[in-house]
Amino acid sequence: MFISTRYCICTFLLFLSCLFISQLADAQKLRETRFEKGFIDKGQKTGIWEYYGYTLSGEKVVLQRYDYDKQKLLYFRPGPDVTCHAEVSPGKWSYVHPDQPPLFVGGDATLSQYTTQLNYPQAAISRNIQGKVVVGFLIDTLGHTSNHHLVQRIGGGCDEEALRVAQLVPNQWIPARVGHRAVPVEYELPLNFRLAQP
Repeated sequence: MFISTRYCICTFLLFLSCLFISQLADAQKLRETRFEKGFIDKGQKTGIWEYYGYTLSGEKVVLQRYDYDKQKLLYFRPGPDVTCHAEVSPGKWSYVHPDQPPLFVGGDATLSQYTTQLNYPQAAISRNIQGKVVVGFLIDTLGHTSNHHLVQRIGGGCDEEALRVAQLVPNQWIPARVGHRAVPVEYELPLNFRLAQP
């Protein structure tokens, strides 16, 4: 009787341990693709994520390291020197070379998940309209966007479609920084319309 009771208790504890471990595994799952790596917990990104890009020689490099728990950029790989139209002091805008440009969390690969949702307008297809539409907007010091407007147009309904898609991009921007402070900047997002070649 004593052995069978101990056996039952051990079996029950083992079962509980397995159940707990499986719930932990379900709660946090590692997601790794060609462009990103991190943990998902209950459908949300959690902890530190790395976002990747590739050099011209095909070498995989870390473009960003972002902590979703602290909502903080830990690292970004500097790219080419950019100039931004920024509010350097209240009401005073100037073109500057920021120490950190405005960045979309996840980089271009993540941003393209939204920008590739363009629907080619039928009017543009029938008139063989192709080209680049540029949508400008403000990125504030919290990484939120506003004041979406067209900077460059091509017509045929493409302008309105580009504006619609640009407004779908979530507020996952990391603001530009000059020195140690975040500054509002005007950002321009190019969206290309290209017809498939026959």
